[in-house]
Amino acid sequence: MEGTATNMLVGIVGPCASGKSTLGQALKARGLSVRQVAQEHSYVPRMWKLLTNPDYLVFLDASFEVSTRRKNLTWSEREYEEEQRRLSHARQFCDLYLMTDRLSPEEVLQAVLHALGLEDQSAQGV
Repeated sequence: MEGTATNMLVGIVGPCASGKSTLGQALKARGLSVRQVAQEHSYVPRMWKLLTNPDYLVFLDASFEVSTRRKNLTWSEREYEEEQRRLSHARQFCDLYLMTDRLSPEEVLQAVLHALGLEDQSAQGV
């Protein structure tokens, strides 16, 4: 990969089961510096900025129905809504927002690489 994006810190936030860990692993495997911020568990709206201060913030989202199905979560819709409320500041200031309900992990990765101005060499057979 070429370009200054490889030198930046990418932050990833989103509700449980939105794909943060999967995306983080894929980006790290491509040599990017990545931090997954557990903003959904914090009462501090700017925690993502205070702890990580990423150069680029990716917000991955997932609906209540999809997130509970992906991870067999036994939480209530009210708990999901509280998590979404805690994420509102990060959502407001993210550089890229992706609803992952209908996207495969590879599609999420490609969307992020494209937004960062990086090509996925493995998709080109390189």
